[in-house]
Amino acid sequence: MLAVKIRHVTCAMILAICMGLADKAGAQEMAITFDDLPSHGPLPKGVTREDVARSILATLRAANVPETYGFVNAGRLKEYPADIKVLEMWRAAGQPLGNHTYDHMNFNENTVELFKQNIEKNEPILKQLMGDNDWHWFRYPYLWEGDTLEKRHAIRAYLKERGYKIAQVTLDFEDYAWNAPYARCMDKKDVKAIEWLKESYLNTAKEYFSLDQDLARQIFGRPIKHVLLMHIGAFDALMLPKLIEQMKTDGFKFITIEEAETDNVYETDPDAPLKYGGTLLDQIMDSRKQTYPPHAEKPMKELQAICQ
Repeated sequence: MLAVKIRHVTCAMILAICMGLADKAGAQEMAITFDDLPSHGPLPKGVTREDVARSILATLRAANVPETYGFVNAGRLKEYPADIKVLEMWRAAGQPLGNHTYDHMNFNENTVELFKQNIEKNEPILKQLMGDNDWHWFRYPYLWEGDTLEKRHAIRAYLKERGYKIAQVTLDFEDYAWNAPYARCMDKKDVKAIEWLKESYLNTAKEYFSLDQDLARQIFGRPIKHVLLMHIGAFDALMLPKLIEQMKTDGFKFITIEEAETDNVYETDPDAPLKYGGTLLDQIMDSRKQTYPPHAEKPMKELQAICQ
């Protein structure tokens, strides 16, 4: 009996080791996406929206990142029409555009009919800039998919009828939260604070990429193809080269969103009324009332207070 027991334990240990080695041997695939084109967050003095876009596009090109969807809120052009140059630059670089509603509408605070109208109001600019290329990818603002089942079901059915695919997210560290503090600290020329912003940005990204990979394994029992949410902000532009370098070091390989969402995990519908939504992984965890693994909290209070 003792020999059998030892043999069983040894097999289990070998299996676990082999699974771990297999995870490390194969690169973890990820699609990068950007929200809120053409403009997101405040800018430091002397920096333009075109500067931000130019920097991000140059970094993506230098790192050989494949086609990267930018999700558009065309309503931002109403106040700043010259920002259409950002969308034109995105397309000139060979990068595709998708729908993020006309003015980043909060679905929780609006009816299904108003939400539909906001989606359709965003389509003319996509048709204009994308031509015959596919722009039928939709990203919910705030990742909020409906605070009632009726709303959730209605918009999902509508998107399907209109030919849209939902651009789900599985990696998110709330990068947007660093853009406003960066603008404040730059204006104050606070070098020490800016160094802290850089360090905390990379550390938080690393922490939450690890957490989301753990969640994927907890939910699906295997590594999945991931989709990363980022924003077209000034600090994102500054940090993207270092972030990509860190991601490569950590074993990430970059793919398109089309490739990522061929993974059948994206067919999973949490089918729950979740007021604050979140990534696909968050939605599944919350709808099943599962416990998250231990992880560090994001430094939101520090970000709000710095350089005030």
